[in-house]
Amino acid sequence: MSDQGQDVPESAAEPEPLTLSMNAVPMPQKPVLPGTSGGIDREDVRRLEAQLIGGPRTLKRREAAAGAGVSLLSARKLWRAMGFPNLDDDAVFFTEADQEALSTVIQLVREERLTEEAAISIMRSIGQMTDRMVVWQIEALVEEMVVQRGITDAEARKKLVAALPDLIEPLEKTLVYAWKRQLNAAVQRLALRAEAGLASHDSNADDNPLPLARAVGFADLVSYTSLSRQMNEKTLAQMVQRFEHKCSEIISVGGGRLVKTIGDEVLFNAETPEAGAEISLALAKAFTEDELLPSARVAMVWGRVLSRLGDIYGPTVNLASRLTSLAEPGTVLTDASTAAALRNNERFILIPHSPRAVRGFGEIHPVTLARGTGQGLVLD
Repeated sequence: MSDQGQDVPESAAEPEPLTLSMNAVPMPQKPVLPGTSGGIDREDVRRLEAQLIGGPRTLKRREAAAGAGVSLLSARKLWRAMGFPNLDDDAVFFTEADQEALSTVIQLVREERLTEEAAISIMRSIGQMTDRMVVWQIEALVEEMVVQRGITDAEARKKLVAALPDLIEPLEKTLVYAWKRQLNAAVQRLALRAEAGLASHDSNADDNPLPLARAVGFADLVSYTSLSRQMNEKTLAQMVQRFEHKCSEIISVGGGRLVKTIGDEVLFNAETPEAGAEISLALAKAFTEDELLPSARVAMVWGRVLSRLGDIYGPTVNLASRLTSLAEPGTVLTDASTAAALRNNERFILIPHSPRAVRGFGEIHPVTLARGTGQGLVLD
């Protein structure tokens, strides 16, 4: 980060500054929810904001940047990464807590514990993940109020503003706790791979542009599009939530990581081909046996991936996606290379099929993965 007053050119990859200003957006005097007579109490909103952002908004953007000892351009890079809107110079938007947070990140860069590029990437991860998390939590709380109290959606959103102050501290503690546990799990995985000296399939990792060897899998609900057209909003939401909950539980128990969900599809990865196979079989079995959900097509491929921005990329991911569309409902499909890695394991049965032409990969040899000995993953 540059020193105060010494603006540096922003990177070519950074988008042009937004022209929207906070002052240009008409704000209602009192937020009113559709279907309610009184709307949300403005004083409740003000008290909640003061609790959440650490006090009143007293600083303009230049004042906040100057207080942190950094140029406005450098501060804007971090604020954009966090998802903050573009502001006019006269907009009073920031608090002392905002300035302190900015100073914390700037100090990491000045002490060379982070590069500026790394700091921006980390702040973007925090901004994007917490944005999704907050939306998820609010919708879960609203739904709970609607179901348990028998009130309308609009009424629940109004009452939630008054209920949130008592939830902030326990939710914050739980968030920090979960982050530390997840970070520890990541460190343990790094340590285990280092102690093992990396398996033979990782021996040339340093020379490979895709450094991580992972089992990559997809699970895709069958006939989701046609089913969703027949359901009302509530029923569809329940089906999606049930699907995501089951996937998350099975993947976690299997020692994998749920990378993302996209409607009727989930992407996951695991550290070993064996773990990926166990998760895949458990997913296929769970949805076949579920009376409320359709069955699922599942595919899993062992190979190299690139991990960026919380997602994974590379030919392995693409191949797993292509194989998912080829799988029969309730079955798991893999490729010949992954099957070779599992061939001597009695827990799995491998059934080869005739070669298939797959877009982007040419001719491949799909293999059905089935349960051999043992009972597989056991869910509590």
